Amino acid sequence: MTSLKNDRYLNALLRKPVDMTPVWMMRQAGRYLPEYKATRAEAGDFMSLCRNADLACEVTLQPLRRYALDAAILFSDILTIPDAMGLGLSFGAGEGPKFARPIECQADIDNLPIPDPEQELQYVMNAVRTIRRELKGEVPLIGFSGSPWTLATYMVEGGSSKAFTKIKKMLYAEPHLLHALLDKLAESVILYLNAQIKAGAQAVMVFDTWGGVLAHRDYREFSLRYMHKIVDGLIRENEGRQVPVTLFTKGGGLWLEAIAETGCDAIGLDWTVDIADARRRVGHKVALQGNMDPSVLYADPARIEQEVQQILADFGAGSGHVFNLGHGIHQDVPTESPKVLVDAIHRFSQAYHQ
Repeated sequence: MTSLKNDRYLNALLRKPVDMTPVWMMRQAGRYLPEYKATRAEAGDFMSLCRNADLACEVTLQPLRRYALDAAILFSDILTIPDAMGLGLSFGAGEGPKFARPIECQADIDNLPIPDPEQELQYVMNAVRTIRRELKGEVPLIGFSGSPWTLATYMVEGGSSKAFTKIKKMLYAEPHLLHALLDKLAESVILYLNAQIKAGAQAVMVFDTWGGVLAHRDYREFSLRYMHKIVDGLIRENEGRQVPVTLFTKGGGLWLEAIAETGCDAIGLDWTVDIADARRRVGHKVALQGNMDPSVLYADPARIEQEVQQILADFGAGSGHVFNLGHGIHQDVPTESPKVLVDAIHRFSQAYHQ
């Protein structure tokens, strides 16, 4: 077993006893840090930063130097798989992602390759190996992917969307096409995450950013079904340790029981969910991650501490809670605020783990 100086994050995901509630933040390596902006400027653009293992490692480690976080997360992007499929990904200045060749028909889906993680996506694996080496066992490394549904939204819409009309047209008018695309994406994600695990990721997470835009039955058929397939296909033990899997659907509070049935180890919660109610609903089946509104970090330290105490109290005593934001940290929060957050979680949570 690889020795870890701080393994409370992995233990909490597996609902094992911990001395305090662990914490990391979605998008903790990113634009709210001045040192990140400097490194990105050095790289030239976002994807060049992702493709440079040393620079991706540097921005992964930057938040750990400032804050006593309990995990590092690979610096990458959820759109690496569709990019490797040859859809022509670009990020315009001040704009979201765009694909030059969006998916429109059966032929487009048939022509999509399933990327080899150690070929087309080798830069991600190189980053994982570099980060894992440089962490020196201080904290575990989280690998991740976008969910098949979320990746498909970008691939069919051609970029970000507010109404998701193109992919929902496919869903309702040609569901067989969408299932073919989602199936190919699920296969790709399984290969991708397993390669990250082999390269050194000690836990993995699937980000289903847009699952919450689906109708109730459609979520189960077009999103959860494929995340379940991924969970079934993942390596669950490596280096003598269990490799926990977390599923996060933004807007997914309706489906917590169904998500827990996939066999995942933890469910990520956004801030619209009452964590006490979530714990009652899933029982001892899975751990929970979340779920502070990222905008609380705009508040003064006393208000941040108040929110931390409330969420900890709502979850209650015992293990199985990883404190996190309900989504990614905003780029203009004061850099002092995450320190207030992390220190408060560690200080106030000890009473719940006696």
